[in-house]
Amino acid sequence: MKNQHTSHLLILTLATLLISTSGALGRFIDLPTTIIIWWRAALGALFLYLYCRHKKLNLKIRSRSDLPTIVIGGLLLGSHWVTYFYALKLSNVALGMLSMFTFPVITALLEPFFTKSKFNPIHVLLAILVLIGIYILAPEFNFESSHVKGILFGLFSAVCYALRNLILKRHVATYNGTVLMMQQALIISIVLLPAMFFLDSSNIKTQFPYIIILALVTTAIGHSLFIKSLKYFSVSTASIIGTTQPIFGIIIAFFFLNEIPTLNTFIGGSLILATVIIESIRSKKG
Repeated sequence: MKNQHTSHLLILTLATLLISTSGALGRFIDLPTTIIIWWRAALGALFLYLYCRHKKLNLKIRSRSDLPTIVIGGLLLGSHWVTYFYALKLSNVALGMLSMFTFPVITALLEPFFTKSKFNPIHVLLAILVLIGIYILAPEFNFESSHVKGILFGLFSAVCYALRNLILKRHVATYNGTVLMMQQALIISIVLLPAMFFLDSSNIKTQFPYIIILALVTTAIGHSLFIKSLKYFSVSTASIIGTTQPIFGIIIAFFFLNEIPTLNTFIGGSLILATVIIESIRSKKG
């Protein structure tokens, strides 16, 4: 059991690292946000479909009653991606990721309304610690209009992501995580398809290698592993552990975008990591 818990924790951490590449990629790719997300969803769905076929996974929705929540989950994931990338474009990787990473607080508070889990004051305490860490971690806030918009988009993205994870939790026991991710990516690509006819995507040839990384590494692999981890952890636990994403994202942005972190980044990051370790130990005991 101890080794199993460790391996599940490593899978969740790897998923977190892969998903965190979205920060630098979202800011770096020189295309309209909706175009980026369409390619991310369409190619992600294709990669996931090929993997599912290779593994001979059942791709069908097993019950009509499951369809509404799977579709709503897909729409929420699409809204999360679009608004998150707007937050990155309007501010920077640190501010965009940190504002979005209020979602563990939202998740911890909402989870008792979506699942049979009881309200746990420890989650609120840990969520507050994470929030303090994020506040310290953030670079100096400059409330120019673009930064304010970036923060608001990030907060809205957080709400969408928390709700999507909570809605999806009910399906992880009966559906394969990769299948769920493929279904949701397909839903997003269908909904956003009209944008391809109205927005300028003439720059796609030069940006395509980065789109491939976003679709394959961040989306297909990262999100599938994250959904898979929901079988072994509560949504609140997975979300709080996932708060290492801003740390990973800021490190990646430093090396690839030359966005230099401040002393506050290290102080806030240490507080977040401490919270993650506490939650990891607590979830193991549970």
